[in-house]
Formats: sequence, structure tokens, C-alpha cells
Amino acid sequence: MTEHIPAASLAAYTAGEPGLDDAAVWAVEVHLENCADCRARMAGLAPPPLLTLLDDVQVMIDRGVRTGPEPVRRRTWRRLAHRWAVWSVVPWLTLVFSAVLAAFLLDREFPQRPSLVLLLAPVAPLAGLAVAWSRRSDPAWEITVGTSRAGLELLLRRTVVVLATVLPPLAWAGWLLEMSPALWLLPSLAFTAATLLLGGLIGVARAATLLSAGWLLAVALPAVLTANLPVVVRPSSVPVWAAAALIGAVLAVLRAGDHRRFN
Repeated sequence: MTEHIPAASLAAYTAGEPGLDDAAVWAVEVHLENCADCRARMAGLAPPPLLTLLDDVQVMIDRGVRTGPEPVRRRTWRRLAHRWAVWSVVPWLTLVFSAVLAAFLLDREFPQRPSLVLLLAPVAPLAGLAVAWSRRSDPAWEITVGTSRAGLELLLRRTVVVLATVLPPLAWAGWLLEMSPALWLLPSLAFTAATLLLGGLIGVARAATLLSAGWLLAVALPAVLTANLPVVVRPSSVPVWAAAALIGAVLAVLRAGDHRRFN
């Protein structure tokens, strides 16, 4: 197309003539997006009935804006909820809470067996974390990833919500079972940090699934079958868990840019 749309083409486009093919229509519309002069020329070619209709619509829109209802304002708590969490995580957190409760009851009933609370604690937050940062479970995913806070900052907000929901029942169960808080807290934080770190490479949901499956198959299931408490959840392992949690958290922050790619 030349510098401006030819008069014949512009007139045909304005009149909606079927003789213009799709390529010509596309070229005209692309040019109109960036050329105010041609848009002004097109406005002058519009037939009087169309101009009258547009004027009537403009009057109706202006009247509706002046007399219509005010926009619905979100409540403060709803704005905060959208910044920190996603509603689809609620069923998963309920499931985790039920699992912790069941593990606690079994530990009370069979104290001679390896503690199911300790075996569950490392992966307890991962189910909620996988749902909190997944395009399949967040109906507003496209909007979420387009915000300026998308990435590690928003992921950390949702991680805090997951931990704030999962850790209290673990603390309650550990307190009633007279466990050291470090035995369940540090593994939970270490696996959470590992999920954030690995999630930047393969996706948070995949990372949570991989780490959970690895822990359950390599540690939890053999412990239940052999009735022996694994070394990794004994008091001697606390320094290792503390170091793993710290290193994982630092590396996750240093690799924050990985979460700009949504897997």
C-alpha cells in the first residue's frame, strides 16, 4: 500500500463492498490503525444514516455513563485474597489437613510404628503449592502472569499462604505427640524451597509432584513397610535439614528470573 489508502479502496472499505478480498481489507485496517489522516478521510465518506446512528449511540452511551450505577468496588479483603491466594487451593489444603489429622490419629493409636506425621511433614505443603501456581487450576492465569508482580514475588505470596495453612496443623500434631518442632518444620521448609528452586526450571506443579513422589517412594513407603524410622527424620538429621532449607531458599531467590518463564 502507498503512503495513504487510495480513495477508491477507502470508499469501498467504508461502504462494505464485497469486492474487497481479505488481504485488501487487512491492509486497509492495518494502515488505519496508524494513520489519523486516513481515519479522518474515512469518517468523511461515511453515509449520513451511519453518522446519525453513531451520534445516537454516542448520546446513549454518555447518558448511561452519567446516570448508570457506579462500578462495583471490591472489598479490601477480596483484593488482598487475590494478591495472596487462589480459591482453587482450598480443597487441596483441606485434603492436606485431613491427611495430617489421620496421620496424627494413627501415631496415637500405634506409637511403636514410625511416625506418619514426620513422614508426611516434608511434602505436606507441596500439594497446595502445586495448585497455587498452576495454569490448570487458576482460572485467571492469563491475567495473573501479565501483572507486574508475576514471578517469584507473587509465587512467594502464595507460598506463605500455603505454609500458614499447613504448618499450624503440623505444629498441633507435633506438640500433642511431644515432637521437637525442628523435626517436622525444617523438612517442610527444605522441600518447599526445593520446589521453588526446581519449579523455575520445570514448573512448580511438576517439581512438587516429582519431589513428593520421590519422598513417598524412597522414604515414607519403606519406613511403613519395615517399621523402621528412617535416618532422615531422626534428630541427628536436623542440621542437614536446616542447611538444606537455607541453601534452597537462597538459591531460589538468586534464580528468581527462572519464574518469569511459566511452565
